[in-house]
Amino acid sequence: MGQNSEALSVFAKTFAEHLQVVAETQARLPVLEGIAEAMIATLSAGRKILWCGNGGSAADSQHLAAELVGRFQRDRRALASIALTTDTSILTALGNDMGFDRVFSRQVEAISSPGDLLVGITTSGNSPNVVLALETARKLHLTTVAFTGQGGGKVAQFADHLFAVPSRNTARIQEAHILAGHMICDWVELSMVQAGEEASRVAVLGQPR
Repeated sequence: MGQNSEALSVFAKTFAEHLQVVAETQARLPVLEGIAEAMIATLSAGRKILWCGNGGSAADSQHLAAELVGRFQRDRRALASIALTTDTSILTALGNDMGFDRVFSRQVEAISSPGDLLVGITTSGNSPNVVLALETARKLHLTTVAFTGQGGGKVAQFADHLFAVPSRNTARIQEAHILAGHMICDWVELSMVQAGEEASRVAVLGQPR
């Protein structure tokens, strides 16, 4: 099959944009460190991580929750993580009876406890249901994290940790979100494995004198 110059132009443009956004996102490393440490503290305290988002961000929520409950790259104990985007009966009942804006906040009210952590993912930063979920989570004393795009949007005011990708292109923002999510999962998993190994060593050897 011959090369299509128009398609190659699209691909080249996309690669260039992606690489630029990834390079600029490296400046947000301290934010990612803060999010990872907040998740580690949450899980170490026996609390759980909740996720929410719409469309591609719903898929990212489910993807990253699964990485924690299952495994990312290492064998270790399961980590408590729930995507609020998966129960169709709850989502449709809430959407029908209370309005779509409350499909996540109502779940936060129902299943969260103080000390849990909520991640709201919205490329615009303005998805009403994600904004309301983060606002509710803050009122209920959860740690709040927002993954969004350039400028932060309305979620910024309710986020303890704000990861704002320096782009307004939805696809590039989503690519940066899943990259950041994978790095955070890697760090969290490594930390939890190391903590488990240390606990096992102490249990075998006893507390050092």
